[in-house]
Amino acid sequence: MTPSDSRAELTQSGLNLIQQAISIFDADMRLAVSNRPYQQMFDLPDALTRPGASFEETIAFLVARGEYGPQDDPAQAVRSRVEQARTFQPHYLERARPNGMVISVEGAPLAQGGWIAVYTDITQIRRTETLLQSRSAELSEQVLAHAERLSAANRQLAATNAALEEASRILTETEAHTRQVVEMVPAHIAHMDRAYRYTFSNNQLSGVFPGAPARILGRTGAEVLGATFTRIQPHVEAALAGQPQVFEITHEPSGRRIRIALTPDAARQGVYVLSTDVTAEVQAREALAHAARRTLAAQMTSGLAHDFGNLLTIILGLQGRLAKSPLPPEAAEDVAGTLAAAQRGVGLLRRITDMVAGDGVNPRPVELLPMLQDLRRLAQPSLGDRVALELDVAVEPGPVMLDPDAVQDSLLNLILNARDAMDGAGTITLSARHTAGWLDLTVADTGPGFTPAALARGAEPFFTTKGGGRAGSGLGLSMVYDHAKRVGGTLHLANTARGGLVRLRLPWRRIDPQLILLAEDDPDLRTRFREMLTDMGHAVLEAGSLAEAQALGDIAGLTLVLSDLQLGDGSGAALAALGLPLVLMTALPADHPERQALPAPVLTKPFSAADLAAALTSAIHD
Repeated sequence: MTPSDSRAELTQSGLNLIQQAISIFDADMRLAVSNRPYQQMFDLPDALTRPGASFEETIAFLVARGEYGPQDDPAQAVRSRVEQARTFQPHYLERARPNGMVISVEGAPLAQGGWIAVYTDITQIRRTETLLQSRSAELSEQVLAHAERLSAANRQLAATNAALEEASRILTETEAHTRQVVEMVPAHIAHMDRAYRYTFSNNQLSGVFPGAPARILGRTGAEVLGATFTRIQPHVEAALAGQPQVFEITHEPSGRRIRIALTPDAARQGVYVLSTDVTAEVQAREALAHAARRTLAAQMTSGLAHDFGNLLTIILGLQGRLAKSPLPPEAAEDVAGTLAAAQRGVGLLRRITDMVAGDGVNPRPVELLPMLQDLRRLAQPSLGDRVALELDVAVEPGPVMLDPDAVQDSLLNLILNARDAMDGAGTITLSARHTAGWLDLTVADTGPGFTPAALARGAEPFFTTKGGGRAGSGLGLSMVYDHAKRVGGTLHLANTARGGLVRLRLPWRRIDPQLILLAEDDPDLRTRFREMLTDMGHAVLEAGSLAEAQALGDIAGLTLVLSDLQLGDGSGAALAALGLPLVLMTALPADHPERQALPAPVLTKPFSAADLAAALTSAIHD
């Protein structure tokens, strides 16, 4: 039995204990509630006392039984009473029933439609009044008048009590409705007293602060939020002093950005608290600001990149010619240095162009531990003997979809930045964790940490804090940020007790190898698509026609079909009949008639490996 069923039974039991007959009909003139005296008083069948019973049927039953006396036209008598009920007005009346009982009928309309009627057996009262009136000679007129007034007062008091009960019920329903609405709001709404204890909560705290308990009433902010509350407490103290507060904090365990509004509650000596997750809003704001900075960088570089490229090409050509000539050792060394500098300029120009153009990513299946071990071997010679690079990987084995080149470039940038921050001595820790749908790659160092300016502007193009003769383009962190944004991730800079920390958070996309049927009638394209699929770790069966693909469709273990839309002997859409996930490919434009109403998602040629991986993942999991 549910709590609501239990409350309904308790309510019905209470109504049955009332000696007066009660009935409540709703706006559709259907019985909503009645008690046992209602059935007993009018000797009604069970069908007419159940919720949903028709008022018209009840009146028809009573008219047929003679409850309202002889009727020349019973149907008209029923219609008349039904029409009166449709325009229900508050009333009080008394009538004698055919069995000699005298009842009082008191009715009142309800705010939400319908009405409530209370029937009282006043037979004994009327007999007593008749007896008193018959003996009026023996009683004074004053006593009789007083009795009449007392009787009227009692009836009025009963009516008032009924109205109060109805108002209390409506208030209770309104309060329950308000609480339900508050609990549905995707934010934490609470009240905290001067001792920092929660006196109200809509039970949404864990939705805003992951890991927080669901039930918090009577507990303090420190007990509920731990170290996070130490950053909130000064604002609570200001709000308790009468100063409204609106501020944002980062919830370190989850990385979420939380906006908190505190409103003083002078009457109850506390504060109202509204906490909202604004992570998406902050990320969008940062992305817009970064896009604006990138646009500025594009405007600065687009007109110069071509000329710089030509100049570097000339320099490389001339220096390359000199390098092949017989030169004295010192001159040869100078030429080699010039070539190295020019090549570094080419690399820098390419990085600027990539950052401005926002080149795409090329994900493929990667084993994290071997990739990071390769990165450590690559980075160690650049760190020197005084810098230790430690690896802390706590990720389950198995391939993950990543662009390994971009990820390694990003991590190498962060490692070299950490080396420079420590002035060439200390410990760098590269960590990898899988957390709630994200891959967290962190680079922590034992240096002095980030300056306030670096924390605020570290991802801006051309911003650098390197000095003292150390070369820095100001593009390292910016390029790491760009890669994170392109794949739907984030970049977070922070200071710890040991030094600086940079967290590169990327979407976690686990790759499960599939056996894929590839249908493509162009041999060259089929070879290209097969290589893309095998690079992702999938096994491939090839078909050069629709008929061949249909013949291979019943092979055991086949999990997905990738097909050209226009095969030489028919439409690849027919392969949907195999009952496997299907992805179609075509060079036709999106508005072409043959691309309409297809039974599978369509990739437009040419497409990248990232586009193909995303389409396959979606088809497999949808």
